[in-house]
Amino acid sequence: MYLVAMAAGFLLILMGLYGALTHRNILRMIVGFTLADSGVHLVLVAVGYLPGRTAPILDSAVPLDEAAQRIIDPVPQALVLTAIVIGLGITALMLAYAYRLFRTRKSLDIAEFTELKW
Repeated sequence: MYLVAMAAGFLLILMGLYGALTHRNILRMIVGFTLADSGVHLVLVAVGYLPGRTAPILDSAVPLDEAAQRIIDPVPQALVLTAIVIGLGITALMLAYAYRLFRTRKSLDIAEFTELKW
């Protein structure tokens, strides 16, 4: 099951990178980056999964002396949760920049933004 999730994650990453690198519309590029970000999250969760193990809750179901062999490491899930929040913030920032570019230039085509300002 986790191999399917990992393959789906890598497929999402490839689709997102393809979309971000081949489109000229800024909104489509943002969607591509967001899709690749979701693929990274899926791969990280799949890497942290260990078959036959249980949730990291120490109670009567998992004795304390067998906990190291029977529970899943919660660090990958915590990292993915943090990455989701950071990805949401970055997506919101990219959308705000795209909105501001559209308001000032009346276009979202990346080829029309050729000058650099320092």
